[in-house]
Amino acid sequence: MPPSPCRQLVRQRAAPSASRAVLAGRVRAAYNAAMSEAAVHYRICPRNPGAHLFEVRCTVADPDPDGQRVGLPAWIPGSYLIRDFARHIVRLQAQCQGTPVSVRKTGKDTWLCASCAGPLTLIYEVYAWDLSVRGAHLDITHAYFNGTSVFLQVYGHEQNRCVVDIDPPPGTERSWRVATALRRAGAQPGGFGTYQADGYAELIDHPVEIGNFSLAEFEACGVPHQIVVSGRHQADLDRLCRDLRRICEHHIRFFGEPAPMDRYVFLIAAVGEGYGGLEHRASTSLLCQRDTLPRTGDSSVNDDYRGFLGLASHEYFHAWNVKRIKPLAFPDVDLSREAHTELLWAFEGITSYYDDLALVRSGLITTAAYLELLGETVTRVWRGSGRFKQSLAASSFDAWTKFYRQDENAPNSIVSYYTKGSLVALALDLTLRRLTGGNRSLDDVMRLLWQRYGQASIGVPEDGVERAATEVAGSDLSGFFGSVVHGTDDPLLADLLADVGIDFVLRPAESERDRGGKPASSADGRKEPRAVLGARLQPGGEARLSQVFDGAAAQDAGLSAGDVILAVDGLRVDAASVEKMLNTRTPGSRIHVHAFRRDELMEFDVTLKEAPADTCVLVLREDASPAVCARRTAWLQGSVPAADQVVRAAGRA
Repeated sequence: MPPSPCRQLVRQRAAPSASRAVLAGRVRAAYNAAMSEAAVHYRICPRNPGAHLFEVRCTVADPDPDGQRVGLPAWIPGSYLIRDFARHIVRLQAQCQGTPVSVRKTGKDTWLCASCAGPLTLIYEVYAWDLSVRGAHLDITHAYFNGTSVFLQVYGHEQNRCVVDIDPPPGTERSWRVATALRRAGAQPGGFGTYQADGYAELIDHPVEIGNFSLAEFEACGVPHQIVVSGRHQADLDRLCRDLRRICEHHIRFFGEPAPMDRYVFLIAAVGEGYGGLEHRASTSLLCQRDTLPRTGDSSVNDDYRGFLGLASHEYFHAWNVKRIKPLAFPDVDLSREAHTELLWAFEGITSYYDDLALVRSGLITTAAYLELLGETVTRVWRGSGRFKQSLAASSFDAWTKFYRQDENAPNSIVSYYTKGSLVALALDLTLRRLTGGNRSLDDVMRLLWQRYGQASIGVPEDGVERAATEVAGSDLSGFFGSVVHGTDDPLLADLLADVGIDFVLRPAESERDRGGKPASSADGRKEPRAVLGARLQPGGEARLSQVFDGAAAQDAGLSAGDVILAVDGLRVDAASVEKMLNTRTPGSRIHVHAFRRDELMEFDVTLKEAPADTCVLVLREDASPAVCARRTAWLQGSVPAADQVVRAAGRA
């Protein structure tokens, strides 16, 4: 077994006295340099974990003489929904050299401080009880925050140096540590103390975890990486280091060394129920069920762990695609209102394509496992009629009001720029390979975007992705983008996948829990047609409809989301027995339903329909020709450009 790349760290070892003196001198020098250049100085302390309250102090060295305006972001980059973080500020006051300064609220998330001659200090409390990757959370077990939730933006000083003092909760000085990608300016590694950022945009792009967490380290392409796991878990940190290193090295080499960050931190919160991730420029916050993490002695990649690796891969790829290759429409510091773009399908959809593809390219999963994941994605898209009504461009633009505010009609009215976006990315990749005889691909498009926009710190215009793809293809792609991005057509996956020896098969779902990706369970693939109601039931005991699908039996009969089915054909039912009942019926059968809508008892006559063929299985052709197999291998293995090729390409861009 190869040696582990992982260094598990329990506590910082004490250095010899001479080394400590040198270290202390460097710490003081870094602190003094940061303080001398700082225009805004923050101090944050988890003052009251039991009440979930952070205390924050924000001192402005040179406030606006006409009165200093401050505010808190309304949203966090990477999560396109107005969240109004300012609502969690419990109280706020200001002072100037010990003298109170009046503060007037001017909007839902802005304040105006009266003019003062000397340094202005704002003192406020933030309620932190959002256990997610987007906000802030504090209790007696740990503290976590994103800068958008706790650090006031000082208008007019956004480009100036920021210094942050991170203090421990009372009584935890020796047992708790700090994990963040913020640059240290006096704090020792993993320690409380002073950190710094070159401006507000950088300050809020480094989440912070504080607590008694597990910590391990590895290097990928020479870049130090940390894995920080908070919450109860039994994770095999050695295995995590090995597997995440393979993913990170793949992504770094995909775009070309060196990596765009000096160090990187995976902040993982292990919980009983939960899932999510949010990208940052040198770190990511991940929320996962603790059972999805690998345990010591388990060498397999089961479905749960495969999902976690895909999540980590997704957020790491974002370090290039959206954090540095970003839409021109995304400002750095104006987080007070929505920033609309039609390009989220590219930044999230293309990332969703490469996250799982990287797992097979880096050897963590098999081709069969990857095709299973791809089949599940196709199934999710094909089961929503909203894809015929909303384009990917519109889904991107309306993320703020539709995708992030889904309701019971979502499957019938919207399409996900994540899932359909990933399928369009697949179709674009295979289209480019077909048009260029396998010489160019979506890989080349992403590297061109990196060189032209990411490395140059230039925002991608709304037509930038299409122009880059057309340039790589050497031919007009307006028809492709007009059809599947600006229009509502499905990508022609069956035809394109045939080029690489893969059959695109659609079958009816075998049950409500059938996610696709796998062949039918019956030996010959044939089964009696299954009768379906065409509605989704909420998890739990009662048979409450959460969603009713367009053109399905339930909708035709007049049933609606929120209805609670009480009886079918005179017999009482719950959620479990409804599914059992359907298994005994055939398409065309009529059932009589009693249901409550609000507090009214209603009756419905429902004619059941046949389950549609909307469940995808992707099958490798055993008889594929050597040329087809070569194309498939080239797609699934990808190519990493040599360093000199990256330099030459960057020069051309």
